[in-house]
Amino acid sequence: MDERRVGVVAGLAAYVLWGLFPLYFPLLEPAGGLEIVAHRVVWSLLFIGLLLSVRRGWPQVRAAFADRRTLLVLAAAAVLIVVNWLVFVYGVNSGHVVEISLGYFIHPLVSVLLGVLVFRERLRRLQWVAVGTAALAVIVLTVDYGRPPWIALALAGSFGLYGLMKKLVRVEAAPGLFVETALVFLPALVVLVVLEATGSGAFGHEGTGSALLLAFSGVATAVPLLLFAAAARRVPLSTVGLLQYINPLMQLAIAVLVLGEPMPPARLAGFAIVWLALAVFTLDTLRAAHGNRRAVAAADAVPVAP
Repeated sequence: MDERRVGVVAGLAAYVLWGLFPLYFPLLEPAGGLEIVAHRVVWSLLFIGLLLSVRRGWPQVRAAFADRRTLLVLAAAAVLIVVNWLVFVYGVNSGHVVEISLGYFIHPLVSVLLGVLVFRERLRRLQWVAVGTAALAVIVLTVDYGRPPWIALALAGSFGLYGLMKKLVRVEAAPGLFVETALVFLPALVVLVVLEATGSGAFGHEGTGSALLLAFSGVATAVPLLLFAAAARRVPLSTVGLLQYINPLMQLAIAVLVLGEPMPPARLAGFAIVWLALAVFTLDTLRAAHGNRRAVAAADAVPVAP
């Protein structure tokens, strides 16, 4: 199997696994959101540590800890991903999976906007149209919900900023994830110890199956991130951008068809506007990628003087 095909398969697997998360986290109840996230941190650290030992990746971890700038950026990334996890788990366990899917639908547009604000990137005309259309969708959904869709905005914003932090450092997926989880390991461990000491923790008190599901949250957290990193290295970003819509589409389908969350006409209209924005954005992205490939091909065809 060639590298590109491996990348596509890895990307598909990552986004399908993320798309199934709304079915997984309710299985962890009666554990609360804070306890679930603390377990994700602790068990992720152990799983990634084992993986690094097998792949002999510890030198990259030591290099990340030795570089002050890298450490500070990864610390910010760790806080952002924990916030993302907390909001996600809260959204799932409080019956707001439709709003979660909205967050991941608008995430690409938030990332583009962050590129403008932080890196002074210039958007093409259609990209501005897509961002403006998405803003209109948020207004429509605010009217429908009777409040801003804060779960969606928090997920899109925290994950967009997390991606921004990862762009600022050159650390591979497994070492980077280990450093991030190591930086929030002690607070997570304190949370679990306090919950157990006060009798509020679920681990070990709800049977072996519940304990195993909580422990497996580390694997469930790390594997999609590693698959995504493998995809990002092997396929063009335009392809990764198309694959990422699998996640919110699955979440939306699970929310409406499996969990029975309502989708009134006004909310459906808001989502339709979001999909229109994404269609414009995707069309522009594919057109730009095609233009770049043609430009590279034309440059390669120019004969070089002897």
